[in-house]
This record gives sequence, structure tokens and C-alpha cells, in this order.
Amino acid sequence: MNSNLNKKAVAKNYAFLAVMLGSMVLGCIVGWLWPEATVLKPLGTVFINLMFCIVVPMVFASISSAVANMESRRRAGKIMGVTVGTFVVTGAIAAVIMYCLMRLFPPVLTPWTDIPAEEIGEHATMAQMIVNFFTAEDFVGLLSRRAMLPLIVFSILFGFGVNLNGGKNSPVGRFLEDLSGVMLKVVKIVTYYAPIAFFGFFADLVATYGPQITENYGRALLVYYPLCLIYMLIAFPLFAWFGGGRRGPGVMFSHIVKPAVVSLGTCSSVATIPTNMEEAEATGISKDVSDMVLPLGATMHMDGSCFSCVLKIAFVLGVFGVPFEGAGMLVKVVLVAVLSSVGMSGVPGGGYIGEYIICSIFFPNQMELAFPILVTIGNLVDPPATMINSAGDYVVSFIVSRFVDGRDWLERALTCREAK
Repeated sequence: MNSNLNKKAVAKNYAFLAVMLGSMVLGCIVGWLWPEATVLKPLGTVFINLMFCIVVPMVFASISSAVANMESRRRAGKIMGVTVGTFVVTGAIAAVIMYCLMRLFPPVLTPWTDIPAEEIGEHATMAQMIVNFFTAEDFVGLLSRRAMLPLIVFSILFGFGVNLNGGKNSPVGRFLEDLSGVMLKVVKIVTYYAPIAFFGFFADLVATYGPQITENYGRALLVYYPLCLIYMLIAFPLFAWFGGGRRGPGVMFSHIVKPAVVSLGTCSSVATIPTNMEEAEATGISKDVSDMVLPLGATMHMDGSCFSCVLKIAFVLGVFGVPFEGAGMLVKVVLVAVLSSVGMSGVPGGGYIGEYIICSIFFPNQMELAFPILVTIGNLVDPPATMINSAGDYVVSFIVSRFVDGRDWLERALTCREAK
């Protein structure tokens, strides 16, 4: 009986995924055949705005609850330390891989001429970036998805405060745990609208950027898109095996499809947090691990962004006819890729901070020329980059679980599930 119920649940889940994928394909076809398909963009904007409205209270409740309910503050510190360390290592690996590919397949073979300049407006200073990385100006400033890192810092501090004031047995501790569960239910309700939203997203994407995918941009995409797929098929299983043992890759592949599809459709790591949490719970990952790793990963774990950062640097260096080679260049590119991908969400104003960091370090005298080129590349590679970023958050939770809950954590989780 239970076996039949499980099969029905799996069939229902994959049927919904099939509907979402179908709506994406249909959107691409409409966008390709109908240049005015940009009018469908609001269909997707409604969905992503709803997700952003949900994710702020959800991140606050999940992280605060995880810290507040910790039996051991030492465990909380260990989870955070392993998480951040893993983010840095996987980001550096991604940057080195893309650097090697850019040496083998440079996106721009001939320097451009007559490049138009564009206004890029005012930018934050380095001091402002550091301040905004950790804090908001006031409490109201935390209530925005543009201040996710400050919100996470505040949530951690709030959770420790609750932990010191009674922990999970306190009224606030129980409230936070209940609020986290409520937000997950709200996400399930909003998800029913996803197929319509994905249709609008992809119709607009193809109608807007289709004509620009030519020559140099085409060469860049021909490297970037296959790399993302190969990275998911090779690197992710290796990470899952390291974190979960021999059964890790199989379990990972059985749960990663939904986060990958949601992230590909929304182009938002933040909007994928709820889906990642659902799959982490179904996998058997400890709640305190997933409640920390996944929200932190949405703003700090950016392997796909490391790929795109290196691609952008190589692309614009090629545009200006500057060689992309040497050990010094490798070190500089990897550092900028890792640091900018971690810090992109730390400054209110959107993801363009990554492009500005690249310009300020590599092209300080050609900023007005380089910036619009970088932004265009960023828009073209955003969907697969977000997919690698967001789906990778789920995979990293395997690695963190190994160091926090032991090498056999997955075997124990699967054994408990099979016993039921």
C-alpha cells in the first residue's frame, strides 16, 4: 500500500515538473515566433514578486529558528564554518575550470572597433560595499530581498538571542519554528501558478535577447551553456559522493530536478530557497543544516556566477585586445570571481555590482565601454548561472552534513525512511 502511495506521489511530482518544462518550451517557441512576446513578461513578474514577498519572512524564520533551537552553539558555529569554507572552495574550482576553457576557446578572436559608450551612473565605494555586505541602515531596510545578507546576519544574531533566552522551549522559539512551517505551506500554494509564470518568463527572454545571440556572444554561450550541464553531471555527483557516500549521487539526482527547474525559470537563487528546503527535508538532511546552508547559499554560493565572472573578464579583454594569460592573471581572476560572487548581493541596487567590481579592477579606464558589454553577457547567461548556483546549494548541504552529522548521515537517513 505504501509502495503504491509513493509511486503516485512520485508520478504526481514529475507530472507537475513536466507541465513546468512544457510551459518553458512553449514560451521559447512563442518568443521566437512573436517579437512582441515581451508583453508576457508580467506573467512571470507576478510569480517572482510573490516568491520575494515570501522569502524574506521565510529566511528570517528558518535561520532564527535553526539557531534558536540548537542544543549546542558549538554545532551552529561548525555548520556555518563548514558552509562558508565549502562555498569558497567550490567557487574557486569553478573559476579555475572556466579560466582554462577561456584559454582554449576564447570568446572574442578579433578586437572590436567603434564600441559605443553608455552611462553607468553612481556606484558604491569599497567602504560602502563592506558596510552593506553585513548591515542595513535600519530594521525596515532588512525587509527587502535586496538586503539578504544583512537579513541573514540579523537572523543569526536574533536566533542566538532566543537561544540564550530559553531556546526551543521559549515562546519565541516555538513561534519561529511554527512560522517556518507556515511559510513552506504558503510556497506550495504559490507554486501552482508556476507553469503560467514560466511561460511568460521564457517568451520574454527569447523575444528580448534572441537577436543578440550572434557571433562573439554566440561563441561565449556555446562554451557557457554546455559547461553548466557538464558541471551538473560531473561535479555535482562528485560533491554528493564526497558528502553522502556511494548512494549520494543517486539520491542527489532524484531530488535536484525540481530546484534546477525552478531556478532556471525564475533566474533567482533567493526564489529557489523554499524548493531547496523541501528537497533537503525529503532527502533526510538535518533541518538545522538546511536552514542555514540554503539561505546562506542563496547569497554566497555562486559557482555559476564564478563561471560567468571569468567569462565576462575574458570577453572584454578580448574586445580590447588584451592577452588573457599568465599565472598572475589566473590568481587575479579567481580571487575576483570568488569575492565578487560572494559580495554581489551585499549592495542594494541589484546584481550589477559584480560587473562594477570587474570594471573597477580590470577596466578602470574603459569603464563606460566595458560595463554595458558585461551587463549584456550577464543577462544572456543568467538562467543557467542561477541554476548552477541554486541547485548547487542543495548539493553543498551533503558536504556540510558529512562534517556535521558524520560520514554515514545519508545511510542513517535512508535506513530510517525504509524502516517506515
